[in-house]
Amino acid sequence: MIRQKSGFTLALSAAMLLSLGACSQQSEEAVSEAPQANNFEEVYNSISTETLKQHTKTLSSDEFGGRLPTTPGEKMTLDYLTTELTKVGFEPGNGDSFFQQVDLMQITASPDMTLTLGENKLAYKEDMVAGSKREVSEINLSDSEVIFLGYGVNAPEYDWNDYEDIDVKGKTVIVLVNDPGFASPEGELFQGSTMTYYGRWSYKYEEASRQGAEAVFIVHETAPASYGWSVVANSWSGPQYGLVTPDGGASRVAVEGWISREAAVKLFADAGLDFDEQKDYAAQGAYSEPLNLTASVTVKNDFEKSKSYNVLATLPGSEKPDEHIIYTAHWDHLGTDETKEGDQIYNGAHDNATGTAAILAMAEAFSKLNENPKRSVSMLVVTAEEQGLLGSKYYAENPVIPLDKTVANINMDAMNVLGRTKDVAVIGMGKSELETYLDKAVKRQGRVLTQEDTPQAGYYYRSDHFSFAKLGVPALYAKGGSEPIDEATADYRKKTNLVVRGCYHQVCDQFREGWDFGGIQEDTQMLFEVGYDIANSDDWPKWAPTSEFQR
Repeated sequence: MIRQKSGFTLALSAAMLLSLGACSQQSEEAVSEAPQANNFEEVYNSISTETLKQHTKTLSSDEFGGRLPTTPGEKMTLDYLTTELTKVGFEPGNGDSFFQQVDLMQITASPDMTLTLGENKLAYKEDMVAGSKREVSEINLSDSEVIFLGYGVNAPEYDWNDYEDIDVKGKTVIVLVNDPGFASPEGELFQGSTMTYYGRWSYKYEEASRQGAEAVFIVHETAPASYGWSVVANSWSGPQYGLVTPDGGASRVAVEGWISREAAVKLFADAGLDFDEQKDYAAQGAYSEPLNLTASVTVKNDFEKSKSYNVLATLPGSEKPDEHIIYTAHWDHLGTDETKEGDQIYNGAHDNATGTAAILAMAEAFSKLNENPKRSVSMLVVTAEEQGLLGSKYYAENPVIPLDKTVANINMDAMNVLGRTKDVAVIGMGKSELETYLDKAVKRQGRVLTQEDTPQAGYYYRSDHFSFAKLGVPALYAKGGSEPIDEATADYRKKTNLVVRGCYHQVCDQFREGWDFGGIQEDTQMLFEVGYDIANSDDWPKWAPTSEFQR
C-alpha cells in the first residue's frame, strides 16, 4: 500500500486564477488594439439564419445517408463542402487539395469472451466489456497479477502519481473513473468538481500503456462517469474505430475495458478489502494496492482498414499568411442501419450538421471582408469524430499547418437550436486567454460568460478542439448557455430540449422546420469576431499556468 498526500491546495487554485487574470489583462490590450475592416459590421450582420438553416437542412437530408465515413454519404458530403468553400473564395488548404487522407482501422472484438477476476467470471456487456487496439487476431491475458491503482493518474502539476514506486509492467491495473477532484468538489484536489483530462477514460488507457501495463479496466460508476452502464456496454462493444498506427497498436496495453461497480465490489471482497474504503484511500493521495488475485481473458479480433478524409480550406492572411487560426467542426455522423425497422437513417442534424453549417457560414463571412485578416483563417472539417475524435486526432498528429504556426483553434459542435440566450457557456472555463477575446465578442451582444452546467462531465475532452489542446494549441469551445432571452424562447426551449436530448445519436436527430436558428446565428457571429480579432492581433493566446495543455 502506498499513500501520498497531494500538494495541490486552494492556494494553488487561487494562484492559477490570478495568473490567468494577469495574462487576460495583456490580451485585453491586444484585443482592443486589433483594427477592424471598415465593412466588419456589415459582414458580421450578414451571417444569417437562412444560410445556417439551408446548410443544416441539406447536410442532414436523407440523400446524404447519415454521413458515415467511407460510405457514399462521405463522397456527397465532401463534394458539398468543397463546392461551398470554393464558391466563397477559400483555397485548398493542403497544397492543391482540399483533402487530408485519414487511414482508419476498424477492430471488432468477438462477444464470445469471459473475464475471470479472481474467482469471479464476468459476462460480456453485463459485467464487463473488453477489447484491444492491437492489430492481432487473438490476445490471451492469462493469470495476470491485478493491482488497484486508485485513479490511475500521473499528474506532476498536481503532485500526484498513482504509479509511483510500483511496477505495473505485464500486470492488470484496476482504476477508478474521473479524477481525484470528483471526491473533493470544494476544490482541494485537482480542479474540484470540474473534470480534468486525467479523469477521462482515454487518459487512463494511455497512461497505463506508457507505464507498461498488460491490461487496464476502469470501474464504472454512473455519477463520476456522467453516464450509465448501458452507454459503456453499447459504446465499447461492436466495431471500434482507431487510426492506423506504424506499430499496429503494439504500444497500447494488450487489453482495455470496463467493469461494473457490482463486479468491482465482489472483486475487492475476494481480496479481503472493502471497495468504498479503498476509494476513500485513493482520494486522499497517490495510491496503489495489490489485490493478490489474477485476471484472465481471451480477446479475438477481426480488423479492417479503410480511408476517409478531412477537409481543409484556407483564406490567406494579408500580412502573416504562415500563421493560422483554425476553425473546426466534424462532418460525420452514424450513417444508416439497414437492420432497423422504419426509419434507418441517422441524419445527424443537430450533431453535427449545425456545426458544419456554421463553418460554411463563417467562411462566407470572412470572404466578404474588404481586406483579409493579417493572419490566415483555415476551416478544418474533420471525419470520424463519432468514432473517438479520430479525424482531428490524425490532423493534430500530422498537421498540414505546423502547430507552432497555429495560433488558436475554435470549435463548433452541436450548435444551439434552443433559441437565443442571455449567457454563453464556456466548456472548460478558465483554461486559456482565448476567453478574453470571447468576452469582448459576448459583450457586443449584451450577453455574459458562464461556466457550463456540468463541468464534472468533462465535455472539454469530448469534441475535436481537444485534439489541438492535447498538443498545446489553445482551443476554445463555447456556445449559447441555459438562460433564454425571453419568455417565448423559454417556452420554445422547454419543448425543443426534450426532443434534442431524446434524439442524441438516434434516428430522430433530423432537421425540423420549427427550429429557432437565432441562437446559432448569434453564436456564429460571436465566434466569427473571436477568430477575426485573433487573426488581426500580434498576440499568441496562452494557457492558464496550471493547465494540462501548456505548449
